[in-house]
Amino acid sequence: MEDHSFVVGQEFPDVKSFRNAIKEAAIAQHFELRIIKSDLIRYFAKCAAEGCPWRIRAVKLPNASTFTIRSLEGIHTCGRNAQNGHHQASVDWIVSFIEERLRDNINYKPKDILHDIHKQYGITIPYKQAWRAKERGLAAIYGSSEEGYCLLPSYCEQIRKTNPGSIAEVFTAGADNRFQRLFVSFYASIYGFLNGCLPIVGIGAIQLKSKYLGTLLSATSFDADGGLFPLAFGVVDVENDESWMWFLSELHKALEMNSENILQLTFLSNGQKGIVDAIRRKFPNSCHAFCMRFLSESVGREFKNSRLVHLLWKAAYATTSILFKQKMAEIEEVSPEAAKYMQQFPPSHWALVYFEGTRYGHLSSNLEEFNRWILEARELPVIQVIEQIQSKLMTEFEARRLKSSSWFSVLAPSAEKRMIEAVDRASTYQVLRSDEVEFEVISADRSDIVNIGIHYCSCRDWQLHGIPCSHAVAALISCRKDIYAFTEKCFTVASYRQTYAEEIHPIPGKLEWRRGDVAPMDDDPQVVRPPKFRRPPGRPENKRICVEDLNREKHTVHCSRCNQTGHYKTTCKAEIMKSIEQF
Repeated sequence: MEDHSFVVGQEFPDVKSFRNAIKEAAIAQHFELRIIKSDLIRYFAKCAAEGCPWRIRAVKLPNASTFTIRSLEGIHTCGRNAQNGHHQASVDWIVSFIEERLRDNINYKPKDILHDIHKQYGITIPYKQAWRAKERGLAAIYGSSEEGYCLLPSYCEQIRKTNPGSIAEVFTAGADNRFQRLFVSFYASIYGFLNGCLPIVGIGAIQLKSKYLGTLLSATSFDADGGLFPLAFGVVDVENDESWMWFLSELHKALEMNSENILQLTFLSNGQKGIVDAIRRKFPNSCHAFCMRFLSESVGREFKNSRLVHLLWKAAYATTSILFKQKMAEIEEVSPEAAKYMQQFPPSHWALVYFEGTRYGHLSSNLEEFNRWILEARELPVIQVIEQIQSKLMTEFEARRLKSSSWFSVLAPSAEKRMIEAVDRASTYQVLRSDEVEFEVISADRSDIVNIGIHYCSCRDWQLHGIPCSHAVAALISCRKDIYAFTEKCFTVASYRQTYAEEIHPIPGKLEWRRGDVAPMDDDPQVVRPPKFRRPPGRPENKRICVEDLNREKHTVHCSRCNQTGHYKTTCKAEIMKSIEQF
């Protein structure tokens, strides 16, 4: 009823429908209810305002659940007396108001709930009430956090059952079986990585925001077209050096089970000590590099200078040591402090020209894209976070399989585009042949040496990206070689199709397996219980930076004892020095 009006004889399916209707009318028309009698067979209420004559009485019909209005007396004379709140606007009512919106948008914020309720009903409710309603609404739709941990063993079993070869294990700690860690890697992801992806792994973490917090650890790679490829992920109660060692150990086991020889991998991360140590121990033959996005953001936060960030990226992409040193000199010229700050990050771990491993032009991990996949699910129970990832993986694998079926080029689109551009530029070069494998390629402004036997060009572009540069293409065409045969296999359409060859199968709904597999939490000592860490009550504290404070000159402290600057009287050492001198 859009106008929230009632008439005598009006019927409702049951008492609950009637109560919801009268509550909705009271909130919409801004009057408070005083309930005189309310049970399963009758309802009698009046307006709570003093002197207002409005009354309503409804009863249950015999032999039916239908509720009907028997009498309706008076007209409201109280006016709009509930603008700043309403007793009927309970948490349950707010839950019913936001439920559909919450299904469409998990990230429906309490402040947006306040805004929408005020816009529709003209009343203001407390922020805490909106926050509680959102928590209760999420629990009603997706299940409680406690239930999520309880169902983890059965859910992992379902993953292994529906996707044979997948790894899904939950680890607990303590006599009371508290959740500690979870590791998941679908067989389709493991197969796709080993048979088609670039040998690059991005490692990172994102904080979860559910009732019991926790951290999602992830390992991602790149497909032949440069797209995000999630390899494995885990959830830990606390992110520390030990949890990173565990995660990299589980990742190594997953790859070792499916491959006789693990490829020499390149890991990209934020350089956290726990990650670096774990990579060194679990993947001793691999290389590690700082993610340039992390490094540039770190410099940007520290010095708040966009020119420094721009120069840093130029230095990272430099293909010769001369060009790298030139860019670092420019950084020192702009900010000597920034140049000193960069000394803690060895160039061999981030600059292309000094890095010993192969990154195929990828200086940053694609973890930001992966984080966007589960950004909205961060507030949900842990099992919902996994379901979100699994659902996204299933959709993406299918979409990419379908997309690649219409490709007729040798290389994936992004690599093919790079090759076509190289061919266009090569047509203007002059090629001088030295022997069977070595060439000199002369362009308008430079001369480069190319060795097609060892896939080498003095511009270093071929070695760094795995795709022949324009100089190499010119040399290959001059001796009638197939340019695609000199491209790394991981950039081919065939490799792309191998990456997504295996399917990720859907997981049955909870109702199909949880009742039979899960015992009541209080009765079974083996049931996984939530970790002891809980989100503290209230809103998280926001650390705000005042721009004026950043630009304000620092106050110089003055000592009243020795008349020197730089310290206070309480920390003055003048008396101590004086006594030493006297001694």
